[in-house]
Amino acid sequence: MQQIINFIIRYKNFLLFIFLFCISLALTILTHAYHTSKFINSANYLTGGFYGSFHHISRYFSLNSQNAILAEENKELRALLYNSETDIDSTYIDTVSYDRAYRIYSANVIKNSYALTNNILTINKGENDSIKQDFGVISSKGLIGIIDRTSGNYSSVLSILNSTSRISAQLKKTNHFGTLVWEGNSPQYIKLIDIPKIAPVVVGDTIITSGRSFIFPKGVPIGTIKDFELDRAENYYKLRVELFNDMTNLEHVYIIENLAANEIDNLLNETGDE
Repeated sequence: MQQIINFIIRYKNFLLFIFLFCISLALTILTHAYHTSKFINSANYLTGGFYGSFHHISRYFSLNSQNAILAEENKELRALLYNSETDIDSTYIDTVSYDRAYRIYSANVIKNSYALTNNILTINKGENDSIKQDFGVISSKGLIGIIDRTSGNYSSVLSILNSTSRISAQLKKTNHFGTLVWEGNSPQYIKLIDIPKIAPVVVGDTIITSGRSFIFPKGVPIGTIKDFELDRAENYYKLRVELFNDMTNLEHVYIIENLAANEIDNLLNETGDE
C-alpha cells in the first residue's frame, strides 16, 4: 500500500495531466457532433473486429444446428420455386417475393444482447456492403430490428427488444394496426399497443408488419397473440405477442433495403408530412 502511495506522489503531475487530458477529450467528443460521429464509427470498427473474431470461434461449435437451419430454409425456398401454389407457413418469410421493390442482403449476427432494457445486435455487414441506417433486419422466421449505425464492415441493429424501438404492426386478418413496444420483460414476448376496441382480437391470431413505413414491407411475420387487455379509459387494446423468432438464438439474418425509400422520403418532406 505504501508503494502505491509513493508511486502516486512521485508521478502526481503526470497522473494529473492524464486525468485532465481524458476529461478534455471526453468533453470534446460529447460537445461536437463531428467528433462524436468519428468516435462512434471508430468504436464500431474496433468492437466489430473483436466480436467478429469471437464469433468465428463460437460459430465452429454450433455448425450442426446452424446447418439444420440453413437446410430448412433451402427446403422452403425450393418449394417456392417448384410449386407456386404451395401454402406458405405464416412463420416463414419468402424473401424472394420482396425483390421487386426491395433489395435483400444476407448477414450473420456476431453479437446479440437480449436481457437488457435497450438491446443491440452487431452484424458483419456495413457501409462497404451498401448497408445504411434505417434498413430493416429480419430472419427466416420474422422481424428482428432496424439498422442503427454502420462502419465499414459492421452494423449495429436496434433490436425490437429495445425500449426506444417503435415499429408499426397489424393484425394479419384485418387492417387494424398499432405500435410494437418493448417493456423490458421476457425476450419471448413484445407488446402491440393502440389497437382500437372495434378490432376483432383473438388469442392465437398472427401479427405482421403493416407496411406503413418505408423500412419494412407489409406482411413480415412477428408473432401470435398470447393474451390481451382493454384500456377502458382509451378504448384501445394492449396485446402481448409471442414472437416467432427466438431472439436469444440468432445467427443468419436478412437486411431489407426499400428501393423507393428516398423517393418516399423526399415526397413527405415536400408535403410537410412527418
